[in-house]
Amino acid sequence: QVELEMIKSLTFFLTFFPPFCSRRVLEASIAENKASLKRTHPEVWSDSPNPYDRKRQDNCPVGLKNVGNTCWFSAVIQSLFNLLEFRRLVLNFNPPANAQDLPRNQKEHRNLPFMRELRYLFALLVGSKRKYVDPSRAVEILKDAFKSNDSQQQDVSEFTHKLLDWLEDAFQIKAEEERDGEKPKNPMVELFYGRFLAVGVLEGKKFENTEMFGQYPLQVNGFKDLHECLEAAMIEGEIESLHSENSAKSGQEHWFTELPPVLTFELSRFEFNQALGRPEKIHNKLEFPPILYLDRYMHKNREITRIKRDEIKRLKEYLTVLQQRLERTTEQQGPSSSDVPSTSPVQRSVIHKPFTQSRIPPDLPMHPAPRHITEEELSVLEGCLHRWRTEVENDTRDLQESISRIHRTIELMYSDKTMVQVPYRLHAVLVHEGQANAGHYWAYIYDHHQNRWMKYNDISVTKSTWEELERDSFGGYRNASAYCLMYINDKEQYLIQEEFNKETGQILVGMDTLPSDLRDYVKEDNKRFEKELEEWDAELAQKTQQEKLLSQIPRAPAPSPAIKLEYTRLLKLAQEDPPPECDYRLRHAIVYFIQNQAPKKIIERTLLEQFGDHNLSFDERCRNIMKVAQAKLEMIKPDEVNMEEYEEHSSYLEAGCTWMLNLMLLFLHSSYMEALLYLIYAYQNNKELLSKGPYRGHDEELISHYRRECLLKLNEHAAALFESGDDQEVNNGLIIMNELIVPCLPLLLVDEMEEKDIVAVEDMRNRWCSYLGQEMEPNLQEKLTDFLPKLLDCSTEIKGFNDPPKLPSYSTHELCERYARIMLSLSRTPADGR
Repeated sequence: QVELEMIKSLTFFLTFFPPFCSRRVLEASIAENKASLKRTHPEVWSDSPNPYDRKRQDNCPVGLKNVGNTCWFSAVIQSLFNLLEFRRLVLNFNPPANAQDLPRNQKEHRNLPFMRELRYLFALLVGSKRKYVDPSRAVEILKDAFKSNDSQQQDVSEFTHKLLDWLEDAFQIKAEEERDGEKPKNPMVELFYGRFLAVGVLEGKKFENTEMFGQYPLQVNGFKDLHECLEAAMIEGEIESLHSENSAKSGQEHWFTELPPVLTFELSRFEFNQALGRPEKIHNKLEFPPILYLDRYMHKNREITRIKRDEIKRLKEYLTVLQQRLERTTEQQGPSSSDVPSTSPVQRSVIHKPFTQSRIPPDLPMHPAPRHITEEELSVLEGCLHRWRTEVENDTRDLQESISRIHRTIELMYSDKTMVQVPYRLHAVLVHEGQANAGHYWAYIYDHHQNRWMKYNDISVTKSTWEELERDSFGGYRNASAYCLMYINDKEQYLIQEEFNKETGQILVGMDTLPSDLRDYVKEDNKRFEKELEEWDAELAQKTQQEKLLSQIPRAPAPSPAIKLEYTRLLKLAQEDPPPECDYRLRHAIVYFIQNQAPKKIIERTLLEQFGDHNLSFDERCRNIMKVAQAKLEMIKPDEVNMEEYEEHSSYLEAGCTWMLNLMLLFLHSSYMEALLYLIYAYQNNKELLSKGPYRGHDEELISHYRRECLLKLNEHAAALFESGDDQEVNNGLIIMNELIVPCLPLLLVDEMEEKDIVAVEDMRNRWCSYLGQEMEPNLQEKLTDFLPKLLDCSTEIKGFNDPPKLPSYSTHELCERYARIMLSLSRTPADGR
């Protein structure tokens, strides 16, 4: 009878208080997601309503919000901001006094307005109490300078050139205003620009030209490391012709005559494919060192460098000869000495070789060979073979040692003291992940004072390592690689040196490094943020006070012994830890209320409703209990129970059980497309519940695992359809990707702590990126080119999610039984370490 009462109570609960599915929250999240799909990275989702999630922790570096395809902006700006000398120049820039007399295109639309916003942005990066700040105002000024519209990713090299040009113009205006009869010095030119001398021969005539450079372009294709790229860039044409008096050939050498304090290399990882009529990314591996010595490229060292180049050329030619000899020796080496036959001809076994033996007459041998050999002859032959084998092995070892010595000599060719006088330290690496026309950008920046690498990925700023930098930047791993390297002169300490108070000698940090106007600007912004925190605290305090007041309202008379007994039983159930297939929250709503610390009035009302149900009037005793319960219910005033909270506390029954039941049934029957919809809504609803308490919802990792697995299986199915080459199958595969998988990627990436989800997204992207460079039909290539940008950066408008699937209606008893069977089957087949 007690079990029947529980079932009746739960039936009443489901009938009169339908589970509150956070539909509005989910719809808002999906709408937000749909808008973010136009952008590059899921970090552009709207800010968390809880300001404490956006609070800067322990002076951690401040991130930059991605405001729509602006990860390129964040990567470049953070690299420059963390260059302390550049930061000082920007922060201490004062607009020229005669700004009103400047042309409109400079004054109102470009350089000076951008410098103003950049100063504000840098100031916030220094002293903000926020975890990340919004660069929208600076970005808006930049957008007009680009031909492409704001829904497309900007070319980062173009942006960097434009940025330095604007900064140079702004500082030039100021320098010309302050000059006193002397040629004005532009700090941007002093910091980022160097000079090289071009020496060569053109149609038999020698020439010398001095040229200025900013970002130095380097070809990547065909080279294994940065020095090989530089060697190729410094020499063009026939080298021999450069030193010949009577040559009609053309060629030239480049020699650095003046290196800038900040030396930036552009790595050309994109080239135009004439056959396909579109740009393609070069994914091959290219290594670069943390310390780069540039002595061999300096004009003052040209003679010794030429001698070393000639020596390296000679060694490489000799190396080629040795490697060819090694290959021939290896081919002649034959089987090992242990393979030499030591048995008599009579003891040798016949080896059966199908397909070939039948073609040879049985009376002829497989290969021409002596028909008869004596034991003495065999012994002499074995001795010769062993001796020859030893001689060949010794020769092979000598060749390998010679080759290793030559490689080592080449590696150390520029390691003598005279060639390590111009060290440049790697300051920042800008990384691109994706293909030529789409992708995501982030930066690895060296913290020179903490001696560690940091990863700047939009709003996320985390500690990193050289090993992680190598993996993501060298190329050849996934589809990420460096496209820009920023080195700084390791002897010019002012580039990274912190400021000191002239009076006290103490290091200036944080707000103390800002000019007074910027200090006031940051203080005002911090006040606004502190107000957000205060309002949030006040709202929470108000809710707590309301609960406290509700708990102090005079209670009805003590319930009857039967009600007390039932409450004691349910309280005991709530304190137990049952196996997953026997979740007491499902068996009785009051267990769920107790575990989630629901207000006592809600628990009391629910319990009284159970005993006050007319369906429980089985006998006189039950009818008496029912009357007592109904009388006590009438004593509870309507305003004593928050009905919204009442409904909210009941939501586990749908989000945690019915959704889970249907998605697991569909998943176990391989109905992945249908299961995915349940998984999307179940995960979102469940996450909303868990944010309010650990017992509000179901195991988040379990739903996360099956959501991830469902997407991986659908992705593999879609890829298989694409590989079939059939037009209809290919289209079906791309429909699955565009309408189901791509919209879900931001859902997996929004929480950076879910490392398995991030890895799964990379696996799905890599599955499709593996087709890059493969030969395929033109129509397939065209469809792949159209689809990949959506997968890689989610910057294209796509179809949103449908309405949540309709839930089947189960009786309470059937819901419990089905749920128990599903959870039991999952525990029997562990998944992902469960």
